[in-house]
Amino acid sequence: MPGKVNPVAAEVANQASFLAIGLDTTVMLAASAGQLELNVMEPVITFALYTQMKVMTNACDTLRTKLVEGVTANTERCKDYVMNSIGIVTLLKPHFGYQKCAAIAKEGYTTGKSLHQIVVDEQHLMTQAEWDATFNTQNLIHPKFVK
Repeated sequence: MPGKVNPVAAEVANQASFLAIGLDTTVMLAASAGQLELNVMEPVITFALYTQMKVMTNACDTLRTKLVEGVTANTERCKDYVMNSIGIVTLLKPHFGYQKCAAIAKEGYTTGKSLHQIVVDEQHLMTQAEWDATFNTQNLIHPKFVK
């Protein structure tokens, strides 16, 4: 598929995690098989533990270098996701009450309109200045539910 990007580093981390879980199960079973403080399974336990540590170390290094380092957020896209989410209707509750907010949320959900379209543009329940004061970045991060 043109333009497709495979999430190989994340898949490697998943595969390594599954292997580590299997090796942990091996350790658990081998440790439980010892009799009278004499565990003939110590070589299996040691092999599984060291293999598990090596596999996870390599997976974490790969994940860090191939996926995490250099990742930056697309702040405008993130802002669009937040501002077009129905979930932010909670900040309107002090202004309009639960019932009105539930109706606004339902309209947004059924029509696909943003809350801004409904509240400011169509129903004129708030001015743009009131909207901006309610939905500024700081209030979204640390809400102050004051009317």
